[in-house]
Amino acid sequence: MIALHRVLAISILSVASVSATAQSGPSSSGVFVLHKFAKAIGKETYSITKVGDEYTLTSDFLFTDRGSPVPLKSGFTAKTEGMVPVSYYTKGRVSRQTEIDETMSVHDTNLTLTREKGDETKSYTLTPAGPWFITDGYSPVAMQEQMMRWWLSHNKPAEFTVYPAATKVHIAPAETLTIDQHAAHGYTISGLIWGQETLWMDDATDLVALVSTDAEFDHFEAVREPYAAQLSTFISAAVKANLKELGRLNAMARMPEAKKLAIVGATLEDSTGAPAVKDSVIVIADGMITAAGPRNEVKVPIDATVLDATGKFAVPGLWDMHAHYEQVEWGPIYLAAGVTSVRDCGNEFDFIRTVHDELDRKQNPAVGPHLEFAGIIDGTGKISLGAVIADTPEQAEAWVQRYKDAGAKQIKIYSSVKPEIVRAITAAAHKHGMTVTGHIPEGMTAMDGIADGMDQINHITYDVPYFALPASTPDGKPDPTKPPVFDPQTETARAFIKALQEHHIVLDPTVAVFESYLHTKPFQELEPGITHVAPQLREALESPALTGDRAVSADRRWANMMGTLRALHAARIPIVAGTDQAIPGYSLHRELELYVEAGFTPLEALQAATLVAAKAVGVEKESGSLEVGKRGDVLLLDADPMEDIHNTRKVWRTVAAGAVYDPAPLWQSVDFKP
Repeated sequence: MIALHRVLAISILSVASVSATAQSGPSSSGVFVLHKFAKAIGKETYSITKVGDEYTLTSDFLFTDRGSPVPLKSGFTAKTEGMVPVSYYTKGRVSRQTEIDETMSVHDTNLTLTREKGDETKSYTLTPAGPWFITDGYSPVAMQEQMMRWWLSHNKPAEFTVYPAATKVHIAPAETLTIDQHAAHGYTISGLIWGQETLWMDDATDLVALVSTDAEFDHFEAVREPYAAQLSTFISAAVKANLKELGRLNAMARMPEAKKLAIVGATLEDSTGAPAVKDSVIVIADGMITAAGPRNEVKVPIDATVLDATGKFAVPGLWDMHAHYEQVEWGPIYLAAGVTSVRDCGNEFDFIRTVHDELDRKQNPAVGPHLEFAGIIDGTGKISLGAVIADTPEQAEAWVQRYKDAGAKQIKIYSSVKPEIVRAITAAAHKHGMTVTGHIPEGMTAMDGIADGMDQINHITYDVPYFALPASTPDGKPDPTKPPVFDPQTETARAFIKALQEHHIVLDPTVAVFESYLHTKPFQELEPGITHVAPQLREALESPALTGDRAVSADRRWANMMGTLRALHAARIPIVAGTDQAIPGYSLHRELELYVEAGFTPLEALQAATLVAAKAVGVEKESGSLEVGKRGDVLLLDADPMEDIHNTRKVWRTVAAGAVYDPAPLWQSVDFKP
C-alpha cells in the first residue's frame, strides 16, 4: 500500500515531519461545535487510539436542524506509518432527508465500497491510482482533519482523489489568521463538496475551523471548541478566500474590461412595453447606460469597444428575487444564466454582509451579480433557523438597525417569529425606510401578516388556502387526506385579493421549486437544466416522478398552485420571479415559463424578473429596464423571448455593469456543462 501512494511515509504522531513550527503533537481527541447558518446546533466528538502499527479514529457527530436530529457515527483505521487507509465506516444521516450506511476496506491495492440502503446492498471494488485518501464530503469534520494531515505530510500533492465519491481534490493556501495569539493557516479546498470550502489548521496540524456547506447545500461551520467565539471571523475570511480563488477560475469568462462599451446590432426590447427597436445601439460608460436606441439615432463613441450583437435580442439583465447566495459559486452561475441582480432572501449575517461588500468593490476580481439582501429574523421555536433571533421588541429593533447599517434594504421574517414581534419588526423597518418580506410564521395567516405590516410575501403556499376549499367525504365531512378543491370565486378569495390590492402587497411565488417537489413527469422534461448541473448537485436535486396515489395528490396540489397564480395575476397583484435556489441558474427561466402557462404574456413574465422586480426592491431608478441612467446590465439572447419565453434560456452574452461575460466558461468554472 505504501508503494500505491508513492508518497513520503511518516507517523501521524510525529509532529516534526508534519510542521517545522509545531510546538506539540496533533491532538488525539477533540470537540467541534457544529453550526448551521452560524447557529450552534450540535457537536462532533472524536478520539484517536493507537494499537500496534495502526491507529483508529472514532467520531460521534450530531446536530439538530429545525427540530430534526442528524446523527452520524464514523470510524477510520489507517497505518500509523504513512497514514495509509485500512478501513472506514459511516452510518446515520448527513441531512434531515438523507440516510447513509457505507463501509470501505482496503486489501492489497484494492478498495471495496459497500452501501446499504434498506434491504438492498451494493458493493464494488476498484484500484485507486495516484495519491488518494478517504474523506466523505463535509462530515465528519474529523475526517477533513485527517485528510489535511495526510496532505501536509505527503508533500502537498497538487491533485489527489478522495473516495467514496472518487472526485479530484485541489487545495490552495489562503490567509493565515491570528486567533488568540495562535496562527491558523488557511486553505481553500475544491472538489470535496460542490464548490469550495475553507478551513484552518494550527501549527500542530489540528483543524481549527471549517466553513463549508452541508448535504442540503446550506451554510455549515465547525469550530474547535476553544475557538468557537471566533466564528464570525472565520466566516468573513472564508468569503474573501473563496471569492479570490473563484476570481482566478473565472478569468477566462470575463472579456477585457472597457471604459466604454457599445452593443451594436441587437433588437432592443427594453422591458417597458415600448416597441422593439431593431438594429439598435446601447452605449455603456463606467457601468451605466448613456444611450440606447436605433443605430441611425445613437452615435457610437469613437473610443468605445464595440460588441457586435447583430441578430441577437437585448433585454435587461434578469433579477432572481428569491436567491440564497449560499456559496460564492452562485455568482458565476447567476451570470451564466443571464441573472445580473439578485435579492438574497435570508442568509448568515457575516456571510452575506461580506459578499455584499466584496461584490461592490470595483477593484475586486470577484465574479457575481449585483446583490441586494433581505436580512432574516426568526424567533425561538422548534423549527428556528439561524442565529438571528428576536423574541422581544427590543431585539427586533436592534436587528433591524444592524441590518440597515450593513446595507440591507429589506427584512425577511421567518417561520417562528411571534405575531407581536412581526408587528415590532415591520414598525422598525418602516421607520428606517425598509420593507418587509418573508414567510408567514406558524400560527399566523397571510391576512394576519398583511394586517401586521408585511409588504411582501414569499412562496405561493401561503396564498393557496384562500383559493381552495377543503375536500369532503361522500357524506359531506372534511377529508384532510385529500388536497383542497380549487375555487377562486369564494368570499374568502375575494377578500384576500382585496387586501393584497389595498396594501400593495408584492408576491414572490417560487412556483418552480414546488414543481420540483410535485412533478409527475420525468424531471428533465420540465427542467432540462438538470442534465447540466455539477454531479454532486444533480444527485441531490433530481427526484423521480411521483406515481400512483401520490401522483394523483401531487397533480391536484399543483393544479391548485397554478390556479392560484392565474387568479393573482388576473387581479393585477405585483408578482416577482424568484427561485428559492431549486436548480441553480436554470430555475429562474422555468419560473418565467410557468408564469406564461398561468396566463402572463411573455412581456409580463419578463417584467416579473426585470422592471417589477426592481420596483419591489426600490431600485427601479437604477435597474429593471434598458434606459439611459440605469446600470449597464444587458442580457443578449440568440432568439426572441417575446415570441417564446423559453428563449430566455438561449444566453449568448451577459453584460453586468458594462462587463461582458461568455456563459460557457462561467458554467465550467463551477463544474456545470454549458
